[in-house]
Amino acid sequence: MVRKRPNVLVTGTPGTGKTTTSSTLAEATQLRHINVGDLVKAKNLHDGWDDELDCYIINEDLVCDELEDTMEEGGNIVDYHGCDFFPERWFDLVVVLQTDNTVLYDRLTRRGYSESKLSNNIECEIFQTLLEEAKESYPQDIVLPLRSDSIQDISTNLSTLTEWIRRWQPST
Repeated sequence: MVRKRPNVLVTGTPGTGKTTTSSTLAEATQLRHINVGDLVKAKNLHDGWDDELDCYIINEDLVCDELEDTMEEGGNIVDYHGCDFFPERWFDLVVVLQTDNTVLYDRLTRRGYSESKLSNNIECEIFQTLLEEAKESYPQDIVLPLRSDSIQDISTNLSTLTEWIRRWQPST
């Protein structure tokens, strides 16, 4: 089955603006926004709680099983801070949002992240862990890093991504 609408993955370290970008983009393009973190909670697609990291232990197989039919249909914007467990065939574009460390620190502090969780996420951003993960998991030509420090950046990104979706053509 050939998809009539593209699937886009929006990934990046927590606090880079994935959900803001994804929900606004979905509204602008009439694509479906799938927040994987919310899906994991709502459908119990996890193996319990990790007290140290203060988050659910995602069951990647359950998540992929849950999303398979939806992804085959196309027209999805998937929002998650990881990307290496999704099947490569699902996505036409992989957006990696990146944020300056001082901006990210302030955002995560406002969210009430513990010192260890804050440190872990800042290190991920410093070492560009999510960008490297995306480059290792998907073809280079579909991985798009975008700066996400300010409202202006988000606005520019939304214009860029809306235009990309408008021009997208199914593979033949």
